[in-house]
Amino acid sequence: MSTHLHGTQGAAGARGPTGAELQAGAGAALGRGAVVMGLQWGDEGKGKIVDLLADRFDAVVRYNGGANAGHTVTVGGERFALHLIPSGILRPGKPAVIGSGVVIDPEWLLKELEGLRVRGVDVSGLRISAAAHVVLPWHKDEDRLREGWLRASGVEAIGTTGRGIGPAYADKALRGTAVRVGDLLRPELLAQKLERTSALKGAILSALSGQAGAVRYDTAELHERAAGWGRALGPSVCDAGELVRGLLDRGGRVLFEGANATLLDVDHGTYPFVTSSTTIAAGAAVGAGVPMSALGSVVGVMKAYSTRVGGGVMRTELEGDDAEGAIAHGIRQRGREYGTTTGRPRRVGWLDLAAVRYSAGLSGVTSLAVMLLDVLEPLDTLRVCVGYRGAGAGGPAAGFVPDAWDLGGLEPEYRQIGGFGGAVGGARRLADLPAGARAYLDLIQEQVGVPIGAVSVGPERTQTIELW
Repeated sequence: MSTHLHGTQGAAGARGPTGAELQAGAGAALGRGAVVMGLQWGDEGKGKIVDLLADRFDAVVRYNGGANAGHTVTVGGERFALHLIPSGILRPGKPAVIGSGVVIDPEWLLKELEGLRVRGVDVSGLRISAAAHVVLPWHKDEDRLREGWLRASGVEAIGTTGRGIGPAYADKALRGTAVRVGDLLRPELLAQKLERTSALKGAILSALSGQAGAVRYDTAELHERAAGWGRALGPSVCDAGELVRGLLDRGGRVLFEGANATLLDVDHGTYPFVTSSTTIAAGAAVGAGVPMSALGSVVGVMKAYSTRVGGGVMRTELEGDDAEGAIAHGIRQRGREYGTTTGRPRRVGWLDLAAVRYSAGLSGVTSLAVMLLDVLEPLDTLRVCVGYRGAGAGGPAAGFVPDAWDLGGLEPEYRQIGGFGGAVGGARRLADLPAGARAYLDLIQEQVGVPIGAVSVGPERTQTIELW
């Protein structure tokens, strides 16, 4: 293999692997601790990669986010939509761990568990960190009211899922108004926390709604519900960090599953249109409770095009009633680009390799998983963003700018290439792909400077070309 520009943004014309080198495979060793995380605005197909790799590891650990995430896995023609439960749950006998970096909506989690049970999935391997924080009714109410307040103020709303994720993370930082999963198992302490917080939340949210006394919470009823959550989830609650560290100390292998994606990271994404957690690879150590030394390889998952849900800039977006809008509609239909969590249609755009290059460098990505390649099959011509220029300015292309305001003032620089020239869904080796598809993958490696470890050509597990 040639030397890659791994860990940097890389120059636009930097040499990447040739087609022959790509066909030889990335050869990236996944190691004992591997992170799977997204390189765009989410919905890249991380669930499929986690499911694919899970049988090579001893446990799968979800390290961030909440029920705002949606990982879709298709096995034997059966489609599973997972939101809180790690995708590794579909591999029997594997501990599927929800780490302390996740915020948990117990009602949603119990509903998800029951949905899996009735479909014959063994969920006995689920383990939940006692230190994970709980999403409560007032978090969802606050989410809704804040989005309404932004719109009423003439400010673009963030476009949240309304699941209460941001407010739950805010309470985690505020500390005095937070409830953790372990508290659900301590009824007396739980009662104190709910009693103390419910009146405060009612007053704050009533003020936010503009109607005094409009928001009230029945503390006794909420305590009864929350204590019931504790009884139902109690057998799965544990010190998840100790569990995972012990497994690693005994020579076990752990797969760390990220939710959302890099460009939604609260610190490094297109702020303020981001999520409320650390989505990059470094967040795996904190959210799972393991040392940084436990993290070895990093699999960066990317779509063969770009999508985004909610507000914020996406400079390669295809929109309107013209030919571009028709291309977007076709991609949306073929790729089933509707939110797993919300059902909202996703915004669609050309592949932004400047953004992927930024994300790969930020997390030290060691291999790429290119997903939904088959969705682009019908297109005769493809465009790919390889850099940015200041609006109306000349000069060399710049890198991606992860600030919503500044990014909006830049113009993407595109490279246009031919379509694939044939179907890709039946390919099981790189040699099976048409020349145009192989050229597209070569361009991705060349621009990102990271070897490709897997290519997905369809939703099924078997529709994956592996190069690891």
